[in-house]
Amino acid sequence: LELIIMNKPQQLTFPWSKHNKFSFDDFFFDSSNKEIKLALENDEDLFLYGANDSGKSFLLQSTCDFYASDYKSSVYIPISEAIKHGTGFIDSLEGLDLICLDDIDLIASNKEWEIGIFNLINNCLTSECRLIFSSGINPSLINFELNDLRSRIKKIDHIELYPISDANLPEAIKFVSQLRSINLGDKEINYLVTYTKRNMSDLVEIINKLDQLSMELKRKITIPLIKEII
Repeated sequence: LELIIMNKPQQLTFPWSKHNKFSFDDFFFDSSNKEIKLALENDEDLFLYGANDSGKSFLLQSTCDFYASDYKSSVYIPISEAIKHGTGFIDSLEGLDLICLDDIDLIASNKEWEIGIFNLINNCLTSECRLIFSSGINPSLINFELNDLRSRIKKIDHIELYPISDANLPEAIKFVSQLRSINLGDKEINYLVTYTKRNMSDLVEIINKLDQLSMELKRKITIPLIKEII
């Protein structure tokens, strides 16, 4: 794998790296998730877990961008892609300021990767590189075969990312639409909440499709237009 260190921002780039800009300002923090932003912005190792499509990957990449804005080095590693490769590329990452490993539960029962991550944790303890893990599973329920790795993971502070509550979905949709300068009325927002899947990942995708279709057809976003999408 070819590793590239960029100065502005200082992030390592891998074949799976996305060049989108991620920011905490673009994430709707539900009332139950207020402490998560503070936890991500501090210097302690962290294990973030929560339901699929709740925004964990976005938050890990936002943390990397947050570090880059302070000229600190970081890397975001989605295990779903990285596990297709050997672990050699993580052997010398402890010199960075931050390593974010997304979906760490995927390495369970993979001996090479369990040993690689265990060694990485030990190396980062020595070098004071910060580690942030994420998973759709509570860390205490991940079946790592390596007892030493299980022990190391348990010592890391963990915090749960909760789905947006039904009561706050209208506010979340309004937040996302305003970020994109999309005009959505209360009737349209309530219709989306009532007749679509109630997770932000799907709702953001629908809002983006609505915006595109609205521009193509030169029509306002109305309930009949929403029906064409959903």
